Amino acid sequence: MKRAFLYISIVFSIFSCKPKDSFKKTTSFDALKDSLSYELREIHQQGGFYGFGVAIVNQDSTLYAEGFGYSALDTERPYTKNTLQNIASVSKTLIGISLLKAQEMGKLKISDPVNQHLPFEVINPLHPKDTITIQHLATHTSSIQDGDLYGQKSYILKHSEDLERAKSMPSAEEFNTPAADIAMDVFLKNFLSTEGEWYQDANFLKSRPGQFYEYTNVGATLAAYIIEVTTGMSYADFTETHILKPLKLDASGWTTSAIDTANLTQLFTVDGQQIPDYKLITYPDGGLITSVDDKAKYLSELIKGYAGNGTLLTSKSYEQFFTEFLSEKNFEEERDTDRPFDDEYNSGLFIGHSPIGYIGHMGGDPGVSTFMFFNPKTKVGKLFFVNTDLDSKGAKQFYAVWDKLAEYEEKLQKQVIK
Repeated sequence: MKRAFLYISIVFSIFSCKPKDSFKKTTSFDALKDSLSYELREIHQQGGFYGFGVAIVNQDSTLYAEGFGYSALDTERPYTKNTLQNIASVSKTLIGISLLKAQEMGKLKISDPVNQHLPFEVINPLHPKDTITIQHLATHTSSIQDGDLYGQKSYILKHSEDLERAKSMPSAEEFNTPAADIAMDVFLKNFLSTEGEWYQDANFLKSRPGQFYEYTNVGATLAAYIIEVTTGMSYADFTETHILKPLKLDASGWTTSAIDTANLTQLFTVDGQQIPDYKLITYPDGGLITSVDDKAKYLSELIKGYAGNGTLLTSKSYEQFFTEFLSEKNFEEERDTDRPFDDEYNSGLFIGHSPIGYIGHMGGDPGVSTFMFFNPKTKVGKLFFVNTDLDSKGAKQFYAVWDKLAEYEEKLQKQVIK
């Protein structure tokens, strides 16, 4: 299953949520940024991953954005703040924003049953009388589950000749040749409809819709497909029109044809092998290609939205987006309160709430680990993109970078508000 904890679960056991204060006070904003860059270069030199990008933002601007290491090893091309990479499940937050935009347009309601809008029925066969709603999809309580099938079907290589090399690499997912590529709606029908080729009772939980939290990429993609059906636009076009263009995320896109591939990073295994180019049939759940510089504008908008002055949605819609919909009863096991950046502790509409109140999302795919969180009290947020699979050494380095950003975010914010 595609989640960041498959790649960086060890990070959670060592994350500290308290910023350190080990540096002398400086009065220069630029000096602070230079100092942070120096510290991050020192961490990168310890080894663990090949390239990464980071950003610190508030609701008004990007305070810091920089890249480190390499986006290509053979040419030693640097990873910069403008380097592009897919960001895995952090992409899902755009589904939440898009659902609410479609609701504002009168195309749907979050409370709608999914079957009100679909050309095929989606019913949990173990609870055929229970209704699955769009809100269930957006809070991962739909009773749809990915199982092994999602990882076996969704990942498509760009080149057929890369299949054998891809099979030799450790991955939680299975890569398929371009011949296995199908349309997103066909994938969903195959998976969720009784008429589908891959349909099975095991694609659903034994629990009722709305009962328990179960993170699902298929459910997220179904929500994006409902946007397509109700608006008459592809999900890519809808998000470009209502999110990417308004925020001037000019470098970002859902396909390589929509971006400048000269800025696209390679992705790597732990030992430095280049992972073959791939895409997702279920691209809304994890396929956005962007840079930390572009995505920083998006994170700044989310902080604005939380503060009541966002530009993409009305304040009422943003309030719904950030609402914590779940409680202890929605989890089969007691929730872990020791993970400060656990986005599965509670759920808004495809946006996570951590045990200590941080809001955001994490993501993981072959060669990718991403974090996007903000502190609702300070209105400051952080981004972190990595282009390498993580082992224990990489996870320790990941922690060191994230902790270093936390160490500087308050200092940078204080310089801005002086």
